[in-house]
Amino acid sequence: MNREPSMHEQVWVNGALQREVSPFDRALHFGDGLFETIACRRGRPRFLSLHLERLRLGCARLGIEPGSLEEIAAEVHLLASEVDAAIVKVLLTRGTAVARGYGVTGREKATRVTFRYPWPEETQAESQDGVQVRTATLRLGENPALAGLKHCNRLEQVLARREWTDSAIAEALVFSSSGKLVSGTMSNVFIVDGTALRTPRLDLCGVAGVMRRVVLREAARVGIPAHEDVLDVEDLGRAEEAFLTNARIGVWPIRMLDGRSLRCGPVTRRLQEVLAPLLEDPIDA
Repeated sequence: MNREPSMHEQVWVNGALQREVSPFDRALHFGDGLFETIACRRGRPRFLSLHLERLRLGCARLGIEPGSLEEIAAEVHLLASEVDAAIVKVLLTRGTAVARGYGVTGREKATRVTFRYPWPEETQAESQDGVQVRTATLRLGENPALAGLKHCNRLEQVLARREWTDSAIAEALVFSSSGKLVSGTMSNVFIVDGTALRTPRLDLCGVAGVMRRVVLREAARVGIPAHEDVLDVEDLGRAEEAFLTNARIGVWPIRMLDGRSLRCGPVTRRLQEVLAPLLEDPIDA
């Protein structure tokens, strides 16, 4: 049964309100594409220029011609402006395959699919009280060619997310195949070491999140030392304060990790305070 999109839920394909994509699209066959998930509040997108910069850099690395970023920005602004709060996802694929197989002919034309989802129901408990987190069994493969990109192949995250069904657990942290801490399944992770922040380097795998970038920037601005480091299970085990970030949640303190209690300490609270006006009354920088 076809389900018509509501006012809060829209799907656009290449700038037109429709829901059909070619079954020969290379993203469907190979995961050959990238996406951005943009939180929108008060009718405006958060940090859109940073999302578009990451999209542009990802396209350059994969050899995808993204078309006009100004057109993408206008589309996101339009979809955001029609509702008070929403999630806008921009999915950019290499396009419809013009020949069978993995090879690229150079004649492909990118396909852009833009989704607007309703803002999910949530409470203040996650950001105020913190969340329960577990460690995933799955390990992420290390591939520097794809490290940092938000590409369309998310099967590792799908498998990691299948590991638990307990609704009390909000997220799972994942390590790489060589034992390095990388991220959550849908988030980046920071640990507090004294008064400084440490977050995993993402040169071998993982997604370089926009909110992660904003946290590093804002921490430096207010004088909180912040570093990208190689972190392992011992570093995580010593942490008494840690938090998660992504474009929608902002900063979620971790209050419990694998049954061990962590504190929502002063560094996390200070960053939440600094970020709050940027998240509630979004700016594009």
